[in-house]
Amino acid sequence: MLPWFENDAFPLYLAPMAGVTDIVFRQICKELGADVMVTEFVSAEGIMVADDRTRKYTEFTDEQRPVGVQLFGGDGERMGEAARKVVDWKRPDFIDINFGCPVNKVVSKNGGSSLLKDCPTLESVASGVAKACEGIVPVTAKIRIGWDEKHVNAVEVCKILEGCGMQAIAVHGRTRAQGYSGDANWEVIDACAQAVSVPVIGNGDISNGADLAHRKETTAVSGVMIGRAAMQNPWVFREAKHYLETGEELPGVPLEERWELVLRHCRLAAESNRYGTERHAIMAMRARLMAYCKGFPGAKELRQRLCKVESVANVEDIAAESLGGLAKV
Repeated sequence: MLPWFENDAFPLYLAPMAGVTDIVFRQICKELGADVMVTEFVSAEGIMVADDRTRKYTEFTDEQRPVGVQLFGGDGERMGEAARKVVDWKRPDFIDINFGCPVNKVVSKNGGSSLLKDCPTLESVASGVAKACEGIVPVTAKIRIGWDEKHVNAVEVCKILEGCGMQAIAVHGRTRAQGYSGDANWEVIDACAQAVSVPVIGNGDISNGADLAHRKETTAVSGVMIGRAAMQNPWVFREAKHYLETGEELPGVPLEERWELVLRHCRLAAESNRYGTERHAIMAMRARLMAYCKGFPGAKELRQRLCKVESVANVEDIAAESLGGLAKV
């Protein structure tokens, strides 16, 4: 059993999200209570050519452990070789295989969720990575419940993955066709958890402690994975754990604390080597900043301004005005 599931632990994963769960955001979520981290997905082919840009996606700190590096690709042998390279470089706690990404540029390369409709190739990829990492690090996988509503095959896929040596499986309760619309199907997630003996981590529509407690009580999952809710509210991990322990909701995070975290995130991003210059880092942060300000007073105007920022100073000025306006109320 993976250590983070021992003693009836119910770990909270931060879902891997491209362009979101970089080394800085993972650090923030870890501090706020996330138990297990997974990097943004990385192309196995990029790893094989030792591309410096690709390597940046695999960066993590020891404070973020346990952390896994997520790979995607459609060739089992190449995926296995890439996994070994990552293990040699970084020594992650596990390798995770992406069988869930719905994005066209990944699917068109026979990666991500495209393999849900090609189980022989999915099995080949999972086996290739598991064999390459055998005795070194565990391998896990993340899937969706199927390609579309007519082809919901997650239970079958989970059985295949268990047979290939996957030591945990995260299941996003939507099909590839759904993207991120509609409701996550937790009945299918539960069926997956009951069909295999390895831990299944449920993913989809977990936005607060009550959601988490409900899924823990009504399904057989061994943990949950939180994605989009954390983008605007990374405190969700702290709030969810408190609810599990006490049955009570924490009071809302004050605006001052929210802005403090936003500014810290900007400064850390600017200082990291992930994006290059400060200007590039802050421009890359724009979508993140607009997500953070959901629910802020004057959020519409804030989004209009934040989508144009180019420096930490720009964000600091906007924060000062926002908090100044609050003081006047």
